Amino acid sequence: MSKHERVLFDGPSGSIEVFVEAHPDARGIALIAHPHPLYGGSADNKVVTTLAKAFRELGYSTLRPNFRGVGGSEGAHDHGAGETEDLLAVHAYAREQFPGASAPLPVALAGFSFGAYVTTRLAKALAQRGDPAERLVLVGTAAGHIEGTRNYQADAVPADTIVIHGSRDETVPLANVIAWATPLDLPVILVPDADHFFHRKLHLIRSIIHSAWRR
Repeated sequence: MSKHERVLFDGPSGSIEVFVEAHPDARGIALIAHPHPLYGGSADNKVVTTLAKAFRELGYSTLRPNFRGVGGSEGAHDHGAGETEDLLAVHAYAREQFPGASAPLPVALAGFSFGAYVTTRLAKALAQRGDPAERLVLVGTAAGHIEGTRNYQADAVPADTIVIHGSRDETVPLANVIAWATPLDLPVILVPDADHFFHRKLHLIRSIIHSAWRR
């Protein structure tokens, strides 16, 4: 497989388009989910590509799928349920393409906004299948009631999950994420003066991930 590749393969609702960037000496795989498809979200979102860059710098091969109905991915938006099934298919594809030399490579999961919400569902499904993720990174996590869309019941996640949120996020109120994280005893890393899309703050996302992975 080339270093940068656009891949189409069959998923639960037709073709899934995935942008794959293979690391020559991969220590793991990172699967990264994009924001809401009905509001312009795609695998080319700047937060998503920033997450991918951070993981490649850490030695991971990255996969950025387009959710159903976006780009070359077939199907229609399914409010997170079908999207979770699609990510399970991408996860299986990643396992097949990057098997590891002597043992399966660990798979990290990351997501932004709606993609973070779907990632919590994916992590739960993988854990139930006995193949838990190495670690999660969730940015601008869709949780609770968001005006104009719906109510997001984000699933519980492991204690070492990296949760990043902007102090000026007007799309997903910080209070929503705190309400979700509090019963889980889950720290939330606050980026001062950052809006939902982390304009002029993207470099801080990379710094936070790099710092956490060195521990």
